[in-house]
Amino acid sequence: MNAQTELTELIQALTKQDWEAVDSLLETLRQKEWAGATQIIGAAFVLAVHRRFRRGQDPRDIAAFVAETRSRYESGKKLPPLAMEGLIRAALGEVDLMDEISPDNYLPAQIVVVGTILQDENPTQDQLDQFVREVEETAAEHM
Repeated sequence: MNAQTELTELIQALTKQDWEAVDSLLETLRQKEWAGATQIIGAAFVLAVHRRFRRGQDPRDIAAFVAETRSRYESGKKLPPLAMEGLIRAALGEVDLMDEISPDNYLPAQIVVVGTILQDENPTQDQLDQFVREVEETAAEHM
């Protein structure tokens, strides 16, 4: 199995809240040093954020979403809320906010945000498959 497959399987496992699969896939990806993760997870993040929020979204709405997201995950409290909010706002066009965020926070924050948005949407398998195809196509454009 290649990293791209594992990353798209991670997206599906997060959506289905299959925490055993999530843990296993995260460990495998860590061992592979997250090969391809920035493209796949980044694409999933941007696409998911644009499905949930709109440009010019009230920052208070984003802050409320981040607070709720952090409360859902066991390790959520470790993620800095301002970094998560900044990543979401950067995906919506406020790219200057990226200068204030440590790159160490990118992947963990993006993963939990994607998981939360997709869990809230509760897509059918066909809708989830379509989302994964869009993620793969978007990531391929930037590889």
